[in-house]
Amino acid sequence: QAVASNFPAGFSPATMKSVSAVLVLALIAPWSAEALGDSPVSKALELLTSLSEKITAQGETAEKEYAEFAEYCKTTDKQLDFEITTGEKEVADLSASIEQASATMSSLSTKIEELAASISTDEADMKAAEEIRSKESADFAATEAELKEVIDTLERAVSLLRRQGTSMLQSKSVDSFVQALDAMVQ
Repeated sequence: QAVASNFPAGFSPATMKSVSAVLVLALIAPWSAEALGDSPVSKALELLTSLSEKITAQGETAEKEYAEFAEYCKTTDKQLDFEITTGEKEVADLSASIEQASATMSSLSTKIEELAASISTDEADMKAAEEIRSKESADFAATEAELKEVIDTLERAVSLLRRQGTSMLQSKSVDSFVQALDAMVQ
């Protein structure tokens, strides 16, 4: 990287090698292959020319690849920035939703506790009312049985009085009437 920083902006090491090779060829070019013939210098010159072309082609390919990679990095950077911004907004929205749901849950928990206490009180009241109703029902049944017995006794008394006629009622003695009722009840 220290070497790369010495190059002017936009030039890669491959480009600089290409330029160096071209300069070497430019210096050697005055001696053409015809003047030198099949000498070792001409063969070296041909090899250098071939190498220069290869290096130049590789430099162009490297520059193209670098430009494509730089564009890819810019595009990816923009996409990642957008995704990060969107993600941060979503985190904020979800945090607010969580806080709101927690508050709702807390208030509903309090409401549930209140309703549970109310239900417990209502169940105790209902049990007490059932006990009272059960006792009142037993009292009613006893009173009803007693009243039915009295009604039955009175119906028998009325029936007996109708059979015996009015003679018993016309009697001046109350004691005899009480005795007659006692006889009917027994």
